[in-house]
Order: sequence, then C-alpha cells, then structure tokens
Amino acid sequence: MRVKKIRIGIKDIKTALDDFVRTGEAIEKGEKVKKETGVYFTTFTAFRKVMTPKRLELLHIIKTKKPSSLNELARMAKRDVKNVVDDVKYLERIGLIEKKAENKKIAPIIRYDKIALEIAV
Repeated sequence: MRVKKIRIGIKDIKTALDDFVRTGEAIEKGEKVKKETGVYFTTFTAFRKVMTPKRLELLHIIKTKKPSSLNELARMAKRDVKNVVDDVKYLERIGLIEKKAENKKIAPIIRYDKIALEIAV
C-alpha cells in the first residue's frame, strides 16, 4: 500500500517568495515543474496556533474512527459541536480535511496517511 503524505512546512516569507519566483521562471522557460502540495506557515509560532492538540486529535479521530457526521465527531472527541464545526471548517480551509455529504449528513474525511513536517533552518 502506498502511503499518502501531506506536507506542512515552515518557511519565512523571503524563502516562500523566492520559491515562487523560481517556479515562475521555470514555467516561463518551458521547464517541467514538480507539483508540490502542502500547507506552509511563516513561523513555528503560527504553526502552533493552527495545529493545536485538539485539532490534531480531531485529525486522528477522523482518520482512525471515520465518523459519519460532524455531530458524531464531536461526540467521539467529547467536545461541543460548535467548536468542532469551527475547527473542521478551518482545517478544511487549509486543506487538511475534506467534507463529504451523504444522507443529509456531512462527514469529514482525510485522504492522506501521514503529515510530514519540514522546518527550514
């Protein structure tokens, strides 16, 4: 079985912009550019504000227990539904969760097996 990974990285703004410029220049020259998907933060502090222990717990529950709805996810996490919905919306916005509508319920899903954290030094 092939493991699917999502990349989370920490890059300062200058490094991110330099990568963007290099990619643009390669495209202009007609070179093939490897598609890289992931979520990047400018500082480790920003990363920690987003990837809280409660949000990491939600990711784990979604991956391992596959709840059929957001209400079920909240019950499994023993958290208030509103707070879980807010966290799921945010995690979806940054690309870590997808939602699937089924039988008038919205189920959160994760299509990767691992998160790879990269920190530039």
